[in-house]
Amino acid sequence: MRHLVAIDQGTTSTRAIVFDEALSPLATAQVEYRQYYPAPGWVEQDPDDIWCDTVAMVRKAIARAGLGAADIAAIGIANQRETVIVWDRATGTPIHRAIVWQDRRTAEICAALKAHEPMVRAKTGLLLDPYFSATKLAWILDNVPGARARAEAGELAFGTVDSFLLWNLTGGAAHATDATNASRTMLFDIVEQRWCPELLDLFRIPATLLPEVRDNSMIYGNTLPELFGASIPIGGMAGDQQAALIGQGCFDAGMAKATYGTGGFLLLNMGEAVPRPADGLLATVAYRLGGRAAYALEGSIFIAGAAIKWLRDQLHIIDEAAESETLAASLPDNGGVYLVPAFVGLGAPHWRPDARGLITGLTLDSGRAHLARAALEAAGYQTADLISAMKGSSGRLCVDGGMVENDWLCQFLADILPTTISRPATLEITARGAALLAGWAVGIWPVDGPMPWGDAADRIFEPAMDAAERNRLRNGWNDAVRRALSECPA
Repeated sequence: MRHLVAIDQGTTSTRAIVFDEALSPLATAQVEYRQYYPAPGWVEQDPDDIWCDTVAMVRKAIARAGLGAADIAAIGIANQRETVIVWDRATGTPIHRAIVWQDRRTAEICAALKAHEPMVRAKTGLLLDPYFSATKLAWILDNVPGARARAEAGELAFGTVDSFLLWNLTGGAAHATDATNASRTMLFDIVEQRWCPELLDLFRIPATLLPEVRDNSMIYGNTLPELFGASIPIGGMAGDQQAALIGQGCFDAGMAKATYGTGGFLLLNMGEAVPRPADGLLATVAYRLGGRAAYALEGSIFIAGAAIKWLRDQLHIIDEAAESETLAASLPDNGGVYLVPAFVGLGAPHWRPDARGLITGLTLDSGRAHLARAALEAAGYQTADLISAMKGSSGRLCVDGGMVENDWLCQFLADILPTTISRPATLEITARGAALLAGWAVGIWPVDGPMPWGDAADRIFEPAMDAAERNRLRNGWNDAVRRALSECPA
């Protein structure tokens, strides 16, 4: 039996998962790593932590599966998107901490470039927002002494986390990214499928920094033998949300998935035609196989599971995330309490980097259960806002991510959208997508064949809330969002 390793490099943790030929997970290793907040709205990570944790978790997962490197047919990589790393081509040393997708330091730069947004949107499918990579990369070049001159001289390399890991895994032999990650940089023309000279000029990015853009499933290179005991092919890469779309098997136009991790991300497969997104939504590359790209509409929620982490780590009102389900279920209703988790601004469909978090409806009867319920409900309300922006896309929504282990949340999603919620038997969907891409690349399964997993949905959640109650709750949420936006600085 041939095995695969998926690297799932997320915003707050790094995981490695060993899969068998049926894409069932056999062993997992995971570690959280430190986040840095050097100024309000700034979020950074140490690239060396990401790299060292990745190697350690791959080794640990292979050992826990009772295997060796010779048993691994290929590695697939899924990663947090938009996060920016710049490193020295000669030494591989990063010149600055990674600037994370949540970081808002370039909001003023984006505001100053707003006149160019129609061109940016037409070429990239994205909005001019600090969320994406281009202005983060420009900030590093302008603020690290000597960086811009070194970049223009070809001494530096840029990449999102996938590209940085690939470079290190191959000992610098491969400087590449995939089409899904490239499509999130705000430098890639998703129609032409190439880096865009006009965008590089707009953001003042030297082309010498950029990685080669490849399909999602192909041999990118081979790991250094000393890392894992033998050289292993790297056969697939995708941004985490696109990897989840792939891992859910959403290959037909009209199929949708939502992933709830640190943030929340809803992707609707639109097929091979580049979509014209409605206000507040994004067009993005869903995947590129055999040189042919498929596209998706996307809505991005900046804070989903991170709100539960905030309750645990900052307010200390829960000891572990699972307590939020018990607390939410202990109440007959939300008591009129709403949490707008705009800790790093609001994403789709509002795109307000200046927004900040807000709790409304507190009374003397409000307690920690109300806050826990409000944090969970916020994920549902934000998803409902995205569904509405997608013109009421209904039917079945496939969900995944650690947050949907929570049955209460899944039922609330079904009630508030309203739509059928399908939760898979395994929640390792992002990693499964990366493993599928790697398995295709080394010929374990044919690309045009059936999906190798045989598990149906673990559970289906059907709407049970009446329309009047749904409308009342959504009106309360809309009022809370209006209040949060009215508090934004002028």
